Amino acid sequence: MSNNKGSLFLLPSPIADHALNSIPVEAIQIMHGLDHFIVERARTSRRFIGSTKPEKPIASLSIVEMVEDMNNQQLIRAQLAPLLEGHDMGILSEAGLPAVADPGNKYVAVAHELGIRVVPVSGPSSIMMALIASGLEGQRFTFHGYLSAKREEVENELRQLERRAEKDNATQIWIEAPYRNRQIMEAAGKCLDRKTSFCIASGLGGKDGFVLTRNIASWQRSGWPEIHKVPTVFLLR
Repeated sequence: MSNNKGSLFLLPSPIADHALNSIPVEAIQIMHGLDHFIVERARTSRRFIGSTKPEKPIASLSIVEMVEDMNNQQLIRAQLAPLLEGHDMGILSEAGLPAVADPGNKYVAVAHELGIRVVPVSGPSSIMMALIASGLEGQRFTFHGYLSAKREEVENELRQLERRAEKDNATQIWIEAPYRNRQIMEAAGKCLDRKTSFCIASGLGGKDGFVLTRNIASWQRSGWPEIHKVPTVFLLR
């Protein structure tokens, strides 16, 4: 790996508003040393970087948004060009760690092809926070991203996750667009076995965040929480 190339740092960002204290000091120090960033959304990233009180003016930083077509390697390579000129770069997603339930992995893949040193920087991950707080199987788990947006397919997918959890003795994890939280919970109550453990990890990192694990029968008795439009991770086992 050539020493005259820069390094690509995968930087964490807060997973909830006013949660800057969740970002390690090391990550902030690394971020303050960078002049070039590739981000999911420039406005959010400028606000985050500014909240960490960098010595450099935000206007002096090169902050470009990720390409819409993640399969266009030519555009991705063009955005990574400063690395080949010896400049370090940082990648920031909207929340948490880039490349996990967030874009960024395509940039990392191209960086590897270019012989660029890739440096992951630790920080909050709603998926891992939900798993460790759920009380469910932590040795074997699978993350599925988003389930189908089609209402008629969700119940079938939930049944498939339930069968897979039983077969593999593994926790099944997924996320949803926040406005679909109610739909997912109601579908789970309708189609899953009453003994299946179902975890709702909502608003993680925020002051009102919570993680609750109950079997489906208990959820049906207590009622589903009001989490409309609140970022949520769901788990079952």
